[in-house]
Amino acid sequence: MEWIDVRSDTVTQPTPAMRTAMADAAVGDDVYGDDPTVVALEAAAAERLGKAAALFVPTGTFGNQLALFTHCERGDEVIVAEDSHIVWHEVGGAAIIAGVNLRPVPVLNGDAVRTRIRPAGDIHLPRTGLVCVENARGAGSVMPLATMREIRDVARAAGIPVHLDGARLFNAATALGVEASELAQYADTVMFCLSKGLAAPVGSILAGPSGFIERARKKRKLMGGGLRQAGVLAAPGLIALDEMSARLGDDHVNAKRLAELLERLPGVVVHRDQLDINMVFFELLDIHQNPDDLVAKLLAQGIKANPPEAGLWRFVTHWQVGAAEVERIASAFGQALLR
Repeated sequence: MEWIDVRSDTVTQPTPAMRTAMADAAVGDDVYGDDPTVVALEAAAAERLGKAAALFVPTGTFGNQLALFTHCERGDEVIVAEDSHIVWHEVGGAAIIAGVNLRPVPVLNGDAVRTRIRPAGDIHLPRTGLVCVENARGAGSVMPLATMREIRDVARAAGIPVHLDGARLFNAATALGVEASELAQYADTVMFCLSKGLAAPVGSILAGPSGFIERARKKRKLMGGGLRQAGVLAAPGLIALDEMSARLGDDHVNAKRLAELLERLPGVVVHRDQLDINMVFFELLDIHQNPDDLVAKLLAQGIKANPPEAGLWRFVTHWQVGAAEVERIASAFGQALLR
């Protein structure tokens, strides 16, 4: 059976070109800094984002937690959206690794940051050490550049750095019709994933000022992220950065087509305000089938999907979910609803 996997874009398989590049990659010991492919990837990523330097890290969560660990002092407070990946899906790592407290806000914007920056001089209060922005958001929407600019300006006026969780940074840039560097300019440091929609099998990038990256490199070693012959992982990252970032618009088109097809099914309500990138969020009204049964019915038809979270379903498109697969997914889901 030919499987279609819409659980996430983390399930993407490396492209044939990536597999070839992995086999042929020039390698060295990256802890010594002499893996030429890693060095090339870090330089290319820094240039693409308009930053002075970059660091190859194993995962997006690793990159975010390394950023917090490098920016902050223990006991600092970090302002972040309450539905962000750092709050929801990083296993409470901020408390364990960086020793910081997260201060979640319902809606992250300039006013939210301004009103939550801790005033100096009161020994009862923690120091506000960092503001974290997520774009694209894991909920499928994109933060406008104007909002990013507001947050940056408020934080800069208070002397507080901004970190951008850009796990799907290139999806956000594609949706906004700008270069990734235009988003990155509103943050001191940026993390983005080479996996997910960019399809590399492993790895993320943390980019920022040279001094910051130098400190982060040592802390990466402390966290167990010092890799040896990592060129075999960096090689597909170069393809992800150069080629796969240019085709993300196809995934967005396919997601919107899938949304249209799902909306034709009885009881399916698509959340159009969460349809900026390659994710389709929807709920089922007046349909009382057990979600696990629906997932099983899809699986029987060769489609892997996650059950809903808090009543909300999510299907994700990627390079292995094209126009034909979208049609098949919608048809299979329609059949599952009727049984």
